Amino acid sequence: MFREPGPRVFHLPPGVDFAPALVAGLRARLAPHPPEAMAGVTLFLNTNRMRRRVIDAFCADGPGFLPRLRVLTDISEGMALPGLPSAVSPLRRRLELSQLIARLLDAQPDLAPRAAIFDLADSLAGLMDEMQGEGVSPEIIGALDVSDHSAHWARTRAFLSIVAPYFSGEGAPDSETRQRLAVSRIAALWQADPPEGPVIVAGSTGSRGTTAALMQAVAALPQGALVLPGLDPDMPDWVWERLTDAMTGEDHPQFRFRRLMERLDIPASAIRPWTDAKAPAPARNRLISLSLRPAPVTDQWLVEGAGLPDLAEATETVTLIEAPTPRTEALAIALILRQAAEEGTTAALISPDRMLTRQVTAALDRWGILPDDSAGRPLALSAPGRLLRHVASLMGRRLTSDALLAVLKHPLAFSGADRGDHLLFTRLLEMQLRRKGPAFPTGEALLTWAATRKETGLLPWAQTLATLIERAAGITTGTLADLVAAQCELAEAFARGTAAEGSGTLWDKEAGVEARKLMSGLATEADAGGVLAPVEYRDLFDAVIARGEVRETVAAHPGILILGPREAREQGADLVILGGLNDGAWPRLPEPDPWLNRRMRKEAGLLLPERQVGLSAHDYQIACAAPRVVLTRALRDAEAETVPSRWINRLVNLMEGLPERQGRQALAAMRARGRQWLALAAALEQPTPEMQADPRLQPAGRPSPRPPLTARPKELSLTRISLLIRDPYAIYCRYVLRLRRLDPLRHEPDAALRGQILHLILESFVKDRPAGEDPAGGRARLLETAARILGEQVPWPAARALWLSRLERAADFFLSVDSRDGGTSVALEGKGGVAVAPLDFRLVGTPDRIDRLPDGRLHIMDYKTGTPPTQAMQKAFDKQLLLAAAMAERDAFAGLEGSEVARITYVGLGSKPKVEETEITPQITDEAWEGLIALVSHYARPGAGYTARRAVLKERFEGDYDHLSRHGEWDTTSPPSPETVGPDA
Repeated sequence: MFREPGPRVFHLPPGVDFAPALVAGLRARLAPHPPEAMAGVTLFLNTNRMRRRVIDAFCADGPGFLPRLRVLTDISEGMALPGLPSAVSPLRRRLELSQLIARLLDAQPDLAPRAAIFDLADSLAGLMDEMQGEGVSPEIIGALDVSDHSAHWARTRAFLSIVAPYFSGEGAPDSETRQRLAVSRIAALWQADPPEGPVIVAGSTGSRGTTAALMQAVAALPQGALVLPGLDPDMPDWVWERLTDAMTGEDHPQFRFRRLMERLDIPASAIRPWTDAKAPAPARNRLISLSLRPAPVTDQWLVEGAGLPDLAEATETVTLIEAPTPRTEALAIALILRQAAEEGTTAALISPDRMLTRQVTAALDRWGILPDDSAGRPLALSAPGRLLRHVASLMGRRLTSDALLAVLKHPLAFSGADRGDHLLFTRLLEMQLRRKGPAFPTGEALLTWAATRKETGLLPWAQTLATLIERAAGITTGTLADLVAAQCELAEAFARGTAAEGSGTLWDKEAGVEARKLMSGLATEADAGGVLAPVEYRDLFDAVIARGEVRETVAAHPGILILGPREAREQGADLVILGGLNDGAWPRLPEPDPWLNRRMRKEAGLLLPERQVGLSAHDYQIACAAPRVVLTRALRDAEAETVPSRWINRLVNLMEGLPERQGRQALAAMRARGRQWLALAAALEQPTPEMQADPRLQPAGRPSPRPPLTARPKELSLTRISLLIRDPYAIYCRYVLRLRRLDPLRHEPDAALRGQILHLILESFVKDRPAGEDPAGGRARLLETAARILGEQVPWPAARALWLSRLERAADFFLSVDSRDGGTSVALEGKGGVAVAPLDFRLVGTPDRIDRLPDGRLHIMDYKTGTPPTQAMQKAFDKQLLLAAAMAERDAFAGLEGSEVARITYVGLGSKPKVEETEITPQITDEAWEGLIALVSHYARPGAGYTARRAVLKERFEGDYDHLSRHGEWDTTSPPSPETVGPDA
């Protein structure tokens, strides 16, 4: 095939469809030979996807012989290499390393949290692979001078020494070590007995040491050749010569080719075209090439920029979309892909931002377009993966209501039998847990509840569930094998439910198969995992499953592709969209290296963090060379303004600085084409004229319903009067519509519970007061009472300790207020009620405490866990105690008839204890009572509406019924929208 002397290195320029061009070059070179000569060619390709594309390219030309196709990820495939050991499982190696790291953290707890053990093991395994791939031994790492580095790096270097046994050659090698061994043996075999047929490595940049070593060995063969993807033919020789320092050039897209030239000892001019195929847009390629020059030589923009062709013509098929939000960016991309599907154009979205690609997929679904996504779906987000993660979270920990219901509501839970009954019983259990708890469900509590119900089949269901949750809670520290087995058994039991046998649908379909494969692999390697606590196992399992993916069989659109950046060189689409071009996303920021800093890496001969940036830049350069290109980014994300990708910045700055080449006009045209798509995306979100005319789809007004007088409440409590003043709509929902807010699913030690507990403590303290108690005894009894009630009523240890501490700080203040007037408590949480004449209305209430003072008058008190209302707030809104005083003077409380009220007091026991006290006079109570009559009379009129959020204290006020009133479509500046409701409406 090759008559010219070696080393033979060829290239295909950016933009040329690599697979068909590679095949065309092979056929052209073998044209003088018989057809079977193709079978004698050995072709090493960079990925399995490229291998499939090469096969498709061969098949497109009709029947014929195929070359021997190998993939660089498994160099030894199909080759006889006696004595080459099998590689150890990557999972096993990471489990072994996790044990070493756990011991390190036992000795140095400040190095990292234990939850990061498996992540650190994965990072260390990656470093070991890199060391083995680049031929860097632990001795080189150990010889690094860290005298001028922080103590952290010294400890890290010492720790790295413990992985030295993995480099000794004893035992099973890592996959990268095996690859390097395979390359060494293959090179030795070829040197002794070169293969007769051509051997070609195609599609690789040689960025890893092992691959570069194979490429060097192939280039030395009599019939060996390399075909490089995306070599930049427009870069001058003097730039190639300067591209030698990794510290300044590693992030350049062509840096890896320069390293390969050094290995092969050839200049850039020795790399020849593989075929005569031309790039679709050579003028644009020159522009992109100049914009990507290494930083030290970007001053040449001014010199070489003048030699660029007309930029308006060079970029006429380039669109720049600068969307206001990621959602708008995704919609614009989806519209472009939709148009491509309608026109029959092959289009590829290339982006590392998986959130963006998922948003695009969701947007395409409205038109029934399912793209061919090369990444598949994360196994952790599949149905089996989520159930396994839920089950892992239950193991060995106190069960919460939300965690239990997350498992019960999972689509695979109790899928073995009676799924309908299971969903019904789950709903009943949810209502019970919301209304009455307990905060931490147990099997015993579940069975007690089920025994009180009459639904058929509920008790057997509850017995099955009780057994499962008690089994989950009883899991303790054990070997990894035991924990894996326990998780599998528990997950299968949850999926089986009340069925006699089986595992429901847990292991069904592609996702189930992948999940079972993952669990089997974890069980197989579990002997290397040591002993773990359930919480450590949960962290490990989450890290393992996060790396799994599942490819589901779907009828994807053949011409609409979603690819990762590394697949840019393998695509042959007519239209390429580069999405998510923001710094931090594309290119991704180098991940922090916990083992070696940048300088230590360079001294050791390892790859610098900028390597990934350089590889991404190469992918970007290749993708930008497609026939039609769309560059997209979002100006803001959910948190702040974004920073454009450095490549976009370079391109924009270069074009802005070349007005004589029409750079500014070209850039404006690119943005104008992008704005057209943004306008379409905005129009897609806008309602049609028909929708705008539909009153059902208009933004809601501020509701002010007017129900029939007969349906309006005839009785309210003292605490509801303030709500009637501030948010009348809430009174309408609660007492007219009879809607009650659902309690939260997870019971938390919130402010409401704290208030209830405080009232219980103080009520018990006052009620059980012994005669003649001194202040010191009162303080001790108060704290003893608080500790007892907190222990009985609050199942959260941290909340108990915090609340007891707060009460201890406020104890002296409370005791001083409690004994100040020498009164005697005559009513604690005593209920009372009185008719509001002449209206058909009754006011009821339960003051926290009523004392009889030595002069016979009453002192009404109310405890607050926060700040008590001021005098002005009491007068206008918070009338609870003022009205309680008026009720007492109207004989509302049994046993206190004929009593006069001396004062009312709000006792604030928050972080800053405070008292708000009001001396009561007949004028004050009469004024409060007349205000109540006026308020109730107002709502006794048919035209009075219950306006939402009429006079809230703060705009951040969270009402229980804001979602029902559609608050957000209106605000407090909107006028009320009165509407008559009810049977007479």
